[in-house]
Amino acid sequence: MNDTLLAIIALVPVVYLIVSLGVFKVPAHKACTITLGITVILAVGVWKMGVIPALLAAVEGILLGLWPIMIVIIAALFTYNLALHTKSMDTIKNMLSNITTDRRIQVLILAWGFGGFLEAVAGYGTAVAIPASILAALGFEPVFAAVICLIANTVPTAFGAVGIPVTTLAKVANLDVNTLSFYTGLQLTIFIILIPLVLVIMTTRSIKGLKGVTAITLMSGISFAVPQLFAAKFLGPELPALIGSILSLGVTIFMVKKFHRNEMAAAMVLDNKITLKEGTLAWLPYILIFVLIIITSPLFPAISEQVGHVKTSIMVYNGQGAKPTEFKWISTPGTLIIIAATIGGLIQGAKFSEIVKVFILTVKQLSKSIVTVLSIVALAKVMGYSGMISSIAVILVKITGRAFPLISPVIGALGTFITGSDTSANVLFGPLQTSVANSINVSPYWLAAANTAGATAGKMISPQSIAIATSATGLIGQEGRIFNKTVRFCMAYVIVLGILIYFGSSMV
Repeated sequence: MNDTLLAIIALVPVVYLIVSLGVFKVPAHKACTITLGITVILAVGVWKMGVIPALLAAVEGILLGLWPIMIVIIAALFTYNLALHTKSMDTIKNMLSNITTDRRIQVLILAWGFGGFLEAVAGYGTAVAIPASILAALGFEPVFAAVICLIANTVPTAFGAVGIPVTTLAKVANLDVNTLSFYTGLQLTIFIILIPLVLVIMTTRSIKGLKGVTAITLMSGISFAVPQLFAAKFLGPELPALIGSILSLGVTIFMVKKFHRNEMAAAMVLDNKITLKEGTLAWLPYILIFVLIIITSPLFPAISEQVGHVKTSIMVYNGQGAKPTEFKWISTPGTLIIIAATIGGLIQGAKFSEIVKVFILTVKQLSKSIVTVLSIVALAKVMGYSGMISSIAVILVKITGRAFPLISPVIGALGTFITGSDTSANVLFGPLQTSVANSINVSPYWLAAANTAGATAGKMISPQSIAIATSATGLIGQEGRIFNKTVRFCMAYVIVLGILIYFGSSMV
């Protein structure tokens, strides 16, 4: 069977998933389950994978979907549900309203700044689940809250989870991590400045929405982009998103307090005066999340290594390219978030039995999302191990030739759409990007970085990410509606990025 026909067949699951979600509005848990079945059948029938290896690949994906991915989603929503139970969410809402009642600014603070911070330190869906749930609690329309957080959670993912996507790509593609880090930051800089503007325009559904907040919005992006670029060049991939998000959050709040204090917000400060103790107690679970994730991250190697040893490693799939599946029981964001939320809930006055009840109800609430996430990660594993993804990539290279840099980000976006992870997209397609770069005399660092940058665009349309967003905002079953709203932004993103990569490839 020739390469072109193989690529067309390999695209069948991807096309089916897009059409079923975007056109026929099939609920994600059903669409992804059917797509998994199609993928296994094709892997066995066309790529001659073997029934047992195909099933084992799917099982590996299911286990990975459960831990660490699904446990983070459960943990994030559990934290929010517990905040509702203890009434601390009411205090948080009042505090945010006291900063500003302007919804444009609330989006910049929560979806952009706070979301960027969560992506930097934790990843795995926290940056969508937690800000989206808080925005919904503040009275934002749930669909809007889901979409705005998905779009905001694009550029931070490149250096998310303390730089794991870039460090992983450097390893699999045999590249210097600091050079790759700088090129990735360079490609994303313009998007980091533009996306806050897009978020504000979306909030008001008009470009006129920038009136009165243009300077704040620009500074929200610039204060993220410039420090991230410097950190990427001089410090490596671990800190860029962390430094950028914290400075962006700080600059945005400072400018709001200094230049954007409206009368309604001032009145609410008088009416809803919250003491430092009350505010600290309300935010305590999120403060503990920050502390636990930071002290168990590579920034504190002594602690990180100790908790990192608490793990189980098993070999599920044993075919070509197989690696042991690791379960890090403590040093995974999901576990740390659950611990932080539980401690915070107890201090806030909840009984342990009440906390357990909230956790059980959260798991029940996410039953359909669990099916969605496990199915999508399982089919990604089957497509990767069987060679289906390679078949798609190979034909794209043959068709484009020296124009390949134009579609280089599309390949990264495709990887994230399938796997839901920037890191996984880099593992799948990073070596391909560097191989093509060498064959067409383009810097391998430039195209490897383009894969990472493109993967950030695919994040907003990934069924896994959409499942997280719908779970957090009570929209389970409306994944197709969210997909239709984010896909247009994804297309614009990869087109602009592709042009940037193409012209930049001749200068780097």
